[in-house]
This record gives sequence, C-alpha cells and structure tokens, in this order.
Amino acid sequence: MATLAVPGQRETAVLLLHGVGGGRAIWGEGAASLPAALAAAGYRAAALDFPGYGSAPGEPTLDAMVQAVAEAVDALGGQAVLVGHSMGGMVAQELAARHPALVQGLVLACTSARFGQPDGAWQAQFLADRLAPLDAGLGMAGVAARLVPGLVGPQASGAARGHAAAVMSRVPEVTYRVALRAIAGFDRREALARIGVPTLMLAAEHDRTAPPDVMQRMAGRVAGAEYLCLAGAGHIANVEAPEAFAAAVLSFLGRHFPVPSLQAGPPCTSLAIQTT
Repeated sequence: MATLAVPGQRETAVLLLHGVGGGRAIWGEGAASLPAALAAAGYRAAALDFPGYGSAPGEPTLDAMVQAVAEAVDALGGQAVLVGHSMGGMVAQELAARHPALVQGLVLACTSARFGQPDGAWQAQFLADRLAPLDAGLGMAGVAARLVPGLVGPQASGAARGHAAAVMSRVPEVTYRVALRAIAGFDRREALARIGVPTLMLAAEHDRTAPPDVMQRMAGRVAGAEYLCLAGAGHIANVEAPEAFAAAVLSFLGRHFPVPSLQAGPPCTSLAIQTT
C-alpha cells in the first residue's frame, strides 16, 4: 500500500516520484508546489510516497516501489506520465520496462540508467559513505547535514538547502538503508532503446551524482528523447530551481500532452488517494 496526494482531476495524469532522501514533500507544498502548478495547468497531478516514506507502510525494495507506482497509475486512470527524480527516475525506468502500457510519457530528472560500476566496488563505497552517519549513531539528521551541501549547486538558497535537509531528516533510518540497497544493483541500460513514449532527460549543471554528460548519453539511446540541462542547479534541482524545473516539465507536457481549454470541467480540488 502507498499513499499519494492529488491536487487536480483533469486530463493527462502526471505522477511525481521522489529520490532516496525524499518523499512526496520534496516537491513542495500548497500553491507553490509542483503538483499544484501541474494541476493549475490542467493536469491530474499526484506526488507519491514510496513504501516506507511518509505514511506509506512497507519497505522500499525495488519490487515494492514498482508495485506502488503501478497501483498509483491504476488509481489515476490506468496510464500516466512519470516524473522521476534520482531514485524515482530509476523506478520509472523499471516500470516502463516491466509494464510499458502503464507509461504515457517520461521525465527522467537527475538520474541514470545504471547505478555504479560493474565490479561493484563503487556501489560498496557509495553505500559505506552514505550509511556512515547512521552507523556512527548520528541519525538521518546527520545524514542530511553531511550530504545536502554536496548535492546542491553553488547557487542553492538557504531555503532550498533547509527544505532538502528537513525532508531527508524525516526519512526513517530503516527506509533509507533499504532504499539505498534496493538501487545499488540497478541497471536498465539495455531497456533504454525499447522506450517508446515521449521522454525528457532533465539534467542539472552541477549534478555530480547524475552528471549532465551521463544523462545526455541516456537521451541518445532513447528514440526521439529530448535533453535539457538546468543551469546553476545541482542534484536536487527540483528544490534548488523549482520554477525552472516546473517550466521544463510543463513545456514538455504542453508539446506532447496538450490540455484542452481549462474552461471545461470543475475547478481543481484537493484529495488523497490511497492505493492497496
């Protein structure tokens, strides 16, 4: 079971998938959030908590996360455009490979098609570095204090850094440990050529976790994929540059999934969907 919030109920469904240190709150809250911006533009926008995040029970194994997204897409009408950030982009690729009929389009942001190197040494070092604060008893607040400064770009505001750290600090320790290990063996490079839906690869200039050149190469392996790099931002580009991030997503949606006149249908409302 997973939970998601849906601020709008019109036309194309857009499902937002967060990263390993996130949760649906990473997309912002209220009128300033990305779900609200999408809903205002006429899309059915939902932000999902993966299992173990927020109020969603369970553990974020790769299978469980894919199942949660599949259930959420079903709740949204059976097909959706997936906007996946970092780990969320990996889950989006996994769903597209396993259940392509559920995916109407893809925005893969600050992510990659493979985690680490084939020999596993990089993954082992990555896990050791990311888990060191927890192993030292510093908790998720210690993880956030250590990681967030290196994840954002030099232009990130104090508010952006604070929001990213606050969201990461709220991730349960066991959830973070399971999610890291869930993506440690991720490799869907061979599936890129089979993606047959409109796709945007959205990179960030100062992202050292999913560098722009990596994402540009990914775009080259997906037929017709678009590539865009957000200037000035780092790995948490959706928090550091929310307006530019939203503009890129809305521009992509407008080209491939235009919305009929907003005069049709009822005003946007707020509700919650719980998938089982």
